[in-house]
Amino acid sequence: MENTLALEIIEVVEQAAIASARLTGMGDKDGADEAAVEAMRERMNQCHMRGRIVIGEGERDDAPMLFIGEEVGICTQPNAAEVCTPEELVEIDIAVDPCEGTNLCAYGQPGSIAVLAVAEKGGLFAAPDFYMNKLAAPPDAKGKVDISNSATENLKILAECLDRAMDELTVVVMKRERHADLIKEIRSCGSRVQLISDGDVGAAINCGFAGTNIHALMGIGAAPEGVITAAAMKCLGGHFQGQLIYDPAIVKTGLIGESKEKNLERMKSMGINDPDKIYTAEELASGNNVMFAASGITSSNWLEGVRFFGGGIRTQTLVISSQSKTARFVDTIHLKDNPKRIQLK
Repeated sequence: MENTLALEIIEVVEQAAIASARLTGMGDKDGADEAAVEAMRERMNQCHMRGRIVIGEGERDDAPMLFIGEEVGICTQPNAAEVCTPEELVEIDIAVDPCEGTNLCAYGQPGSIAVLAVAEKGGLFAAPDFYMNKLAAPPDAKGKVDISNSATENLKILAECLDRAMDELTVVVMKRERHADLIKEIRSCGSRVQLISDGDVGAAINCGFAGTNIHALMGIGAAPEGVITAAAMKCLGGHFQGQLIYDPAIVKTGLIGESKEKNLERMKSMGINDPDKIYTAEELASGNNVMFAASGITSSNWLEGVRFFGGGIRTQTLVISSQSKTARFVDTIHLKDNPKRIQLK
């Protein structure tokens, strides 16, 4: 799968990033998201693959493009057997977030990315559009920290794993009312809290690399993004756990579903019989061959955003593979016709 798809999925996230980056700082988060969705879908349908969206922009009625269940790629066409190789005809599952951090893009803030994950059919957990309690940590702490622990217990374990004092740790938490007690507890341990308004996929990926000065992600965010994060952390060997949150009273911002009871019914209809199960990265992204790709829309401490110049456009993309065990940073210059100048930096 990697040999046939790696370059193409890089171009998929690049095109989504470029499209939304044209609206960076314009205050139009819906427009940025729509532009990314259209560009991602257009490029995806040019790929030699037989893909199915398992995490996307919503159900068919609410999302006309990249909806859950939509088939994408050249090899979904009626004449696929004539234009695709047997390898390309193998079904794959795709999870997408064409503009992760729409507010970050709209207001020109760091950390917005175009992102997707790919695995063989059945290799990505089809998460309901609920929330998820998440814990991400570096590879050194994999299997040692646990989402069932208190934040204090996990910070003690993390400090020991990383050979640091607790006051040398930085934890990313989304700035939400529901996290008031969590933030207070982290600070009481002497650890620093880095609050983010959006974009917890990128925040978690920081934990997978040394040198980012981010040592954990804690708290509740969207469940679909949790699956995409799990794919990346599985490939990087980092720690990730997620537990679905189905009670609106916990998140305090509303959920899809009328009530806790309705949400439980929906989970059961999706085959989720243990609503309180704690999932590992390997369970959320269970495929043998998992790939993750993210292209920067706005710059962050781990990925450059889209840069426009007179002769073209420059992008940076991270693509990670569980098959080849690689994490590649791909720097691309997209040239205009007859460019007068090519910007090197």
